[in-house]
Amino acid sequence: MKQLSTGMQAYLAQEVTTLATCWKLTRRDGLVLRFTDHDADVVVAGEQYRASSGINPSAVSSHLGLSADNLELGGMLQEGGIAEADVLAGKFDHAAVRIFMVNNNAPDAGELPLKSGWLGEVSLKGGSFVAEIRGISSLLQQAIGQVYTATCRAKLGDARCGVNLTSITVSGTISAVEAAHAFVDATRHETKNYFAYGVVHFTSGANAGLRMEVREYGAGRFNLFLPMPNAMAVGDSYTAVAGCDKLFDTCAGRFGNAVNFRGEPHVPGMDKLFETSATRSK
Repeated sequence: MKQLSTGMQAYLAQEVTTLATCWKLTRRDGLVLRFTDHDADVVVAGEQYRASSGINPSAVSSHLGLSADNLELGGMLQEGGIAEADVLAGKFDHAAVRIFMVNNNAPDAGELPLKSGWLGEVSLKGGSFVAEIRGISSLLQQAIGQVYTATCRAKLGDARCGVNLTSITVSGTISAVEAAHAFVDATRHETKNYFAYGVVHFTSGANAGLRMEVREYGAGRFNLFLPMPNAMAVGDSYTAVAGCDKLFDTCAGRFGNAVNFRGEPHVPGMDKLFETSATRSK
């Protein structure tokens, strides 16, 4: 149940209201962005909510029961707001969102809370964006527990895996750029696909502070899963963490960590069951 201040309750009981909707986005890096659909900036508790953001929300809806609520935010990409490079860099992934309404003539008189959650999928098209907002009820759609899998369920370097990432992290400098998603470090001599499914962190250049997963690696060439949002250049420095394809042979051979392998590669699969069933039927 939403709790309203006495002043807001009295205001909503009037025949005519002047309400403005405000959105507060808090990225995981701590940056806070504030927007409003009013025709002028609104200041709430000393915080300014910009009217020039071009944000266009869908209707806010809530449902009884445990079904997930649907809500989207759309608008134009722009510097100082939601920029394309920041979206591609993943800076808005899982950003916290709070939506509420205020009396735009007296913003500090109380708030009408509408929705809280975080950003889900963000899509880009023609200089604009559409961002899905996921509420708390969406957590109920996540799978709980574990199932048998042939591949490892742990993440390389986490508490279940136990591999020390420092020992498999290297530093280097780009010696050639082949594409927005591929670069070469001629000084690297690791075995083929040693960094496949690993992560590259850029420590200088236009992409400093950003990271991207590695699709393929060989002879010093890194092929990334997605293009970097900013142009890479010769001389840009990076660190790269070795990758893991979640297979038992990789865990045992590359990392010497078979004791912590979190999969069941020797459990018979469906092919074995069908083979056994066919043999018995003869």
